[in-house]
Amino acid sequence: MVTWIVVAGVLFALVVLALAVRPVLARLPRLRRAAVALQGRAAEAEALRETAETLQQRAEVLQGQLDTTQQRLALIKARRDG
Repeated sequence: MVTWIVVAGVLFALVVLALAVRPVLARLPRLRRAAVALQGRAAEAEALRETAETLQQRAEVLQGQLDTTQQRLALIKARRDG
C-alpha cells in the first residue's frame, strides 16, 4: 500500500514537472531565432566599430595635415607681410 502511494506521488511530481517544462520547451525555437538575430546584430556592431576606429584614425591624420598646412600658410603670409 505504501509503495502505491510513493509511486503515485512520484508520478504526480513528474506530471507537474512536465507541465511546468512544456511552455519553456515551446519557446525554445523563438529564443533560438532571437539569439541568432542578436549574434548577427553583434557582428554588425563589431564591423561598425572597426569602421569607426578606421575613420577616427583617418580623421587624426587629416587633422595633422591640416595643422601642418595652416602653419605653412601662416609662414607664407608672414613672409609676404614682412
